[in-house]
Amino acid sequence: MSNYITVIGLEIHAELLTNSKVFCTCSAEFGGDANTRCCPVCTGMPGTLPVINETAVEYAVKAGFALGCDINKFSVFDRKNYFYPDLPKAYQISQLERPLCINGLIPVEVDGKVKNVRVNRIHLEEDAGKLVHDDFNGVSLADYNRCGIPLIEIVTEPDISSAAEAKAFVEQVSLLLQYAGVCDCKMEQGSLRCDVNISLMKPTDTEFGTRAEIKNLNSLKSIVRAIEFEEKRQAQLLDMGKRVVQETRRFNDNRGETKSLRSKENAHDYRYFPEPDILQVNFTDEMLDEIKAKLPELPDVRYSRYVKDFGLSEVDAKIIIQSKLVSDFFDDTVSNYNNPKSICAFILTELLRRINLGEVAMENLPFSAKEFAQLVEMADTDKVSKNDAKTILRFMIESSKSPLELAKENGMLIEIDTGKVLETISNVLAENPAIVEQYISGDTKVFGFLMGQCNKALKGVATPKVVKEELEAKLASLK
Repeated sequence: MSNYITVIGLEIHAELLTNSKVFCTCSAEFGGDANTRCCPVCTGMPGTLPVINETAVEYAVKAGFALGCDINKFSVFDRKNYFYPDLPKAYQISQLERPLCINGLIPVEVDGKVKNVRVNRIHLEEDAGKLVHDDFNGVSLADYNRCGIPLIEIVTEPDISSAAEAKAFVEQVSLLLQYAGVCDCKMEQGSLRCDVNISLMKPTDTEFGTRAEIKNLNSLKSIVRAIEFEEKRQAQLLDMGKRVVQETRRFNDNRGETKSLRSKENAHDYRYFPEPDILQVNFTDEMLDEIKAKLPELPDVRYSRYVKDFGLSEVDAKIIIQSKLVSDFFDDTVSNYNNPKSICAFILTELLRRINLGEVAMENLPFSAKEFAQLVEMADTDKVSKNDAKTILRFMIESSKSPLELAKENGMLIEIDTGKVLETISNVLAENPAIVEQYISGDTKVFGFLMGQCNKALKGVATPKVVKEELEAKLASLK
């Protein structure tokens, strides 16, 4: 592989979060019984006419802004003709010459190095259906529920040179689309899919090598494994003096290898022509400004705010912004209790740990940001111990009660009784005269023993901090 340079371009397909499909009123919600969310329009019955979904266009433009693109003020749709069982019309309404978005730029970081990946275009199109393969009976069944769901295709320039860069780019695109609120990017549900175009060239070559296209990769792991396999496959062919064939390939996840689907000698073999049933899309500067104003704060802006305004470390800030749900929850919590560092620490060490263990999901937390803020503040102000705060969080996940209620119910609420503290310290010292004498003689290591005895007797009455201060004062008075 060291004899070759890898050249990769990606085509990322992202389904938009509209309520209805792009050219009809059928539900765009994921799932449903097979063929229950389709109609004559999205299945292309004769005599039907498509009507464009305005929200889908707006979401595509928002995606373009999030990915640093220019927006075409004049855009048109085309018919992309091909026959496949999951495409009942035998053509797909897409965009060729005049896409909605062009000339984007996305920085990605790999091994501490930042690389800018250019986005050639983002165009709006309709999704195809889905084939369900029945190997037992030897048949394939077509489910057209997904037909007509609005889809954007994000096409990069061939700027990517490794599997790690491809993975980082897809992760960054996924993050930006989620922040923009236009796609949930659930690869396991097919709402984000990726095609990889890959070729190899020698360092002395002036032209790219012959590329292969690997279709429909639906996980980050598959993207990395497919690229690594294809690099080795093409390198072996070139080393043996053979020719790499331009073709479409499919990745077999179980075997970890790509397999030829069909040859593709001509890259543009779809007989595109202008879509006659849909008018062009026109934007004014005011319309684009209005759409751009609807974008929420994007990850890079939040990162800067967290580091500069909140004083978070760069590492912690990066972790927080990696999920919009986590970032939104963090901001909401800070708005209820203005201690960003303490809240960040509790989210990273406790909340995310329980999420990773599968005890709870960010999508359906059983408590509010206000209640979470109350818990962190209780721990910070010694109303409960740090360890008990962790336990209370677990109870909050299991019940709908507030942290204060749970602390009271479980005897975890600390109500400092100074008189009780002083009385207990005196009793402990009286019961351990030899240890006290050691401490007074200069053997300060025994302080831990005395502290432990006091804490054991005072659990729930005072914080360790208060006990420590009072114990030190009492011992000092005995010298």
